[in-house]
Amino acid sequence: MAKILVVDDEQHIRELYSLEFASEGYDVETRASCVNLLRDMKTSKPNLIILDIRFVDDDGLEVLLEIREHYPDVPVILCSAYDSYRYDIRTIAADAYVVKSFDLSELKMMIRRALEERPLRV
Repeated sequence: MAKILVVDDEQHIRELYSLEFASEGYDVETRASCVNLLRDMKTSKPNLIILDIRFVDDDGLEVLLEIREHYPDVPVILCSAYDSYRYDIRTIAADAYVVKSFDLSELKMMIRRALEERPLRV
């Protein structure tokens, strides 16, 4: 079973994603911030990360680049309410970019695709 780590500062998004993805058979962990994310990834070992971009005290795109530096094999899907970030050159480091919506069909499709393209870490 793949482990998905959802990093988003909005509680209702974390709860929605957790319920939806758990019902799809994924093991889901959530975080409200990026603080100590890289350190904690050593023990939680997610197979995929869904990462918001705008945080009160962090820049998700900078965190994405740090994840790529330390964990290049872990797929990262950027998920933001803002379509405008799609055109930031740093987003090229992500496996996918999805605009937040309560219709999760696109996000679920991107999760399946990213996990198919990269073997699970154990």
